[in-house]
Amino acid sequence: MTQAATYHCPACGAEYAVDRPRWRCDCGGHLNLGPGRGLARIDIVADDASLWRYRAALALPDPPRVTLGEGWTPLVERRWDGAPVLFKLESQMPTGSFKDRGTAVMLNHLLSVGVGRIHEDSSGNAGSSIATYAAAAGLPCRIYVPAAAPRGKVVQIAAAGAEVVAVPGTREAVTEAALAIAMSGDSVYASHNWQPFFIEGTKTLAFELWEQLGFRVPDNILVPTGYGSNILGLDRGFDELQRSGEITRRPRLFAVQAANCAAFAAAWDAGGDQYVPFSPRTTVADGIATVKPVRAAEVLGALRRSRGAVVAVPEDQIVRALAALGRLGLFVEPTAATAAAALSRLIADGSIMPGETTIAVLTGHGLKAAERIGDLLRVS
Repeated sequence: MTQAATYHCPACGAEYAVDRPRWRCDCGGHLNLGPGRGLARIDIVADDASLWRYRAALALPDPPRVTLGEGWTPLVERRWDGAPVLFKLESQMPTGSFKDRGTAVMLNHLLSVGVGRIHEDSSGNAGSSIATYAAAAGLPCRIYVPAAAPRGKVVQIAAAGAEVVAVPGTREAVTEAALAIAMSGDSVYASHNWQPFFIEGTKTLAFELWEQLGFRVPDNILVPTGYGSNILGLDRGFDELQRSGEITRRPRLFAVQAANCAAFAAAWDAGGDQYVPFSPRTTVADGIATVKPVRAAEVLGALRRSRGAVVAVPEDQIVRALAALGRLGLFVEPTAATAAAALSRLIADGSIMPGETTIAVLTGHGLKAAERIGDLLRVS
């Protein structure tokens, strides 16, 4: 039995029942889900090789109406800079990125409350994921993307039958276009950045890592971070395991950013828990080029609770890590390679020791950006 979920607004304290497709508070602030019931080993459906093996811990009233087998991705060991490291291949999700964890749970929630037409704004991966799952559910879908979005991701969105709206200008201009539609009531804003049920899906990454390690907790987890849904999901998932008595400690979480566009690094370096204005530049890691994260305070708080940090890596180190991963048989998009670049730095400065259990999350497949990778690696 799942418990009844509620929304909570951290800005004004309002609470709402989870009975309609609400994406923000009446005050304009974002919403979070209340604490989950937690997960015990006995709750796991062992013969379900997907994230739905943890359905007992998800805030959904019914079994999923739409699934593509998302979750239960490989965890493979490689040596990196002389240390054994476990790479979590979220790139092996149905649409090629970790976004499927959040999308699957979010979309099944929206279906349960009677959603119709939906829309989203995305730099690529979330749009691909939501368009694909909307197609599987038979929902009309419109995705707003930057005019400069990687063509492979735009093609993936269009192939799912979604309407693609290319917006000139910055990533923020894309969000503003989607927000305007949300305010008009033309369709439901199925935003991976605003919808709390997206984070309810990403928390299954914590459950999965714990189970794949033989019900043990790793020492360190590195995650490419734009809006922070994986950091928040890991924080939520390990919190639920701790409250259930399954674990007694939690891993250090490292949010990895491209130095050219590092909102969390700017706030971290300033020593606060709030957004700090900064000057963004273009980065090859387009999937995490976020200027103003919605849940900045929550992400920074999660990092501090875990005794982790924000690591910002420059462009040349991202490209070197991308090439090195490929030579290990791990073909990922540049955004995912940021985790490996940060890993090199943390091993070199002693923040991560060779004897520790360290996981680098590879968030997106290289086929999503093959043309760009070819240019970066000078493939003729």
